[in-house]
Amino acid sequence: MSYISTTESLKMASSPVIASNSKKMGLLTMMAICIGLVIVQGAMISAMQGIGMGGMTFVFAMIAALIISQFNAMSFAELSLMFPQEGTLATYTQKAIGHFPAIVSVFAGYVIVASLAVPVEMFLVDAMLAELLPGVFPEKVVPILILIALTVTNLVGKNVFSKVQNFIAFILVSVMILLGLMAITGADKPHPVITGTPVDWGFSGVVDGSFIGLIALAMWLFVGSEYICPMINEVKDPVKNIPRAMQMSLFAIFGIFLAFVFGASLYMDTETLLTAPIPYLNYANAVFGQAGLFIATVMALAATCSTVNTILAALPSMLHGMAKQKQAFPQLKSLNRFNAPWVGILMMAVFTSIPFITLGIDSLIVLVIAATTSYLLAYIISHIDVIVLRQRHPELNRPYRTPFYPLPQIVGIIAMVYVIINNSPAPEMTSMIFSIAGGMLAVVGVIAALWVKFYMKRNLFQPDMT
Repeated sequence: MSYISTTESLKMASSPVIASNSKKMGLLTMMAICIGLVIVQGAMISAMQGIGMGGMTFVFAMIAALIISQFNAMSFAELSLMFPQEGTLATYTQKAIGHFPAIVSVFAGYVIVASLAVPVEMFLVDAMLAELLPGVFPEKVVPILILIALTVTNLVGKNVFSKVQNFIAFILVSVMILLGLMAITGADKPHPVITGTPVDWGFSGVVDGSFIGLIALAMWLFVGSEYICPMINEVKDPVKNIPRAMQMSLFAIFGIFLAFVFGASLYMDTETLLTAPIPYLNYANAVFGQAGLFIATVMALAATCSTVNTILAALPSMLHGMAKQKQAFPQLKSLNRFNAPWVGILMMAVFTSIPFITLGIDSLIVLVIAATTSYLLAYIISHIDVIVLRQRHPELNRPYRTPFYPLPQIVGIIAMVYVIINNSPAPEMTSMIFSIAGGMLAVVGVIAALWVKFYMKRNLFQPDMT
């Protein structure tokens, strides 16, 4: 296939996406997806621990992480609008560096991570409900019912999904902002005298560069905004709204978390921030008293529902696009009468329920930390895709072009390598984390290599512009 025909076919493929905007998701729904996926209970805990460790130093780490995340969003925006199919990272990587890294990046970076991270969120919801309503619900029943309910809403199409997502994200953001503002103003309870070690709001850690050591932790407050890209065919005016949704969401997330952690510092000492199992529960109790447990439970429920809802919408779309390229089982191409990729939705529901039912939260957290190494590798691959495609195919239509190219890609790659190296939460866990991560990548890599070589009958690193 010639370069000219490739370009024309890509323009033809993109025309339905840009032309028809009826019954498609608007900017607010897109932002609800980005925000709802990024703000999870794990990110809340990471934010509170970070402010306990560094105070103002962590705020500057958050600023650095925000900039790096904007660079990641730039690469995904450029790639997704060049190739407006559902495969997202698999599609871009297939065309840049081949089918093997395409399959590895999605299955290792997204499917495995989601299958392990969602059960952790479900465990935390179960713990919060047990605190709020002890003995009322059998263990693990409510999270499973939530998973079933959100599976059903996704099976009946994107219109229902978008309404549910808007509602959940509105609750989540409203409660977090309410908690932060009430804490900052002291409107419900006056600011107490901190008896332990107060959060350090000095600039010494900024001046001496110590904030760099906290960037790895701060990154977890921002990863995930690119989940809007698999739904590019379901959004209004993607050329304008895909970049805008990711960029605006990241700024909104930064503001929400900044108010959230600053408020926490006014009521909690660093010892509590760093050692409490669920520190946002202590935070809510300190600000609202007896009503705090209810507020914290609402936050936990909203964060988990939003995460599950987005993953059940985005990942099956990724897998549907991959199946059309023969990168995944052909059954994943199936659509129901609501045009929803039902096989992928059911598969992800099963994948997330099995670890929740069979494993404990302690073992899951270790597995999630290990698996997120692959998630960060996916960001590196996206930056490489942009660079390779700019060099090999400068003639391709690029509705969005990364500003100051290639600086965001180079800085993004360096930053992701740094975060991977510092991914372990404790030195004694480092070898175990990297051993597990290496094992996961090895298994996915072997399966992907065999699939590409013997099922697809392609070379592992042969770019495919079809």
